[in-house]
Amino acid sequence: MRTLIYLFIGILFGITMFKSEAASWFRIYEMFKFESFHMYGIIGSALITGIVLVWFIKAFNVKTFYGEKIYFNPKSKSFSRYMFGGIIFGLGWALTGACPGPMFTLIGAGYIPILIIIGGSILGTFLYGLLRSRLPH
Repeated sequence: MRTLIYLFIGILFGITMFKSEAASWFRIYEMFKFESFHMYGIIGSALITGIVLVWFIKAFNVKTFYGEKIYFNPKSKSFSRYMFGGIIFGLGWALTGACPGPMFTLIGAGYIPILIIIGGSILGTFLYGLLRSRLPH
């Protein structure tokens, strides 16, 4: 039953991403050219929603579907780590027109060439796992 809840949430997320045009290459292109507020509005709304939900989870000790406590690990304060990661992520996003959320939405919408991008993402994640100990902390 819990798996069906996760599936439903994923489908709802995908429909929202597609209908809001957050998975649109053209909207992403507009954003990177600073020609439209559309994507900045979506990202800002997601950021505010995330902040409120994390606060809610912490304030009311919300538990997982399995009844376990939700714990947030403290993050590193390393500037270089986030700068390099952000540059790599941004370049990939600008070149492909997709970040991880919309990639799977685009499969559901029938855009089969996105499988190449997903393959590259999986390869990049694998390489990160291999090189993680050698990267700046």
